[in-house]
Amino acid sequence: MINRYQNTKVTKTEKEGNEIYVNSVYPDIPYSNSDVYVITTLGDRLDIFANNIYGDTNLWWIIASANQLPGDSLVPPIGIQLRIPTDVQPILNAYKSINIIR
Repeated sequence: MINRYQNTKVTKTEKEGNEIYVNSVYPDIPYSNSDVYVITTLGDRLDIFANNIYGDTNLWWIIASANQLPGDSLVPPIGIQLRIPTDVQPILNAYKSINIIR
């Protein structure tokens, strides 16, 4: 299981010294001939699609990002065509390089 926060920058607040996460930046996800398309129905969830395709529920953000969906819900609108990228390694590599911890 991949933890999408493992490469997220952490900083400390000046006064309290508390650690806080810095906002992640998600890479653009280009179209590919290997992308899978589905029409969403009642009960569909991005984490379930991610588990079925990638074997990891934590990768739901890839599907959300590829479809410009807001990141505040795992439930996509009903009746839309959803693009599911299948080649995730380049996406994960891009995410890591954009959000590298320094």
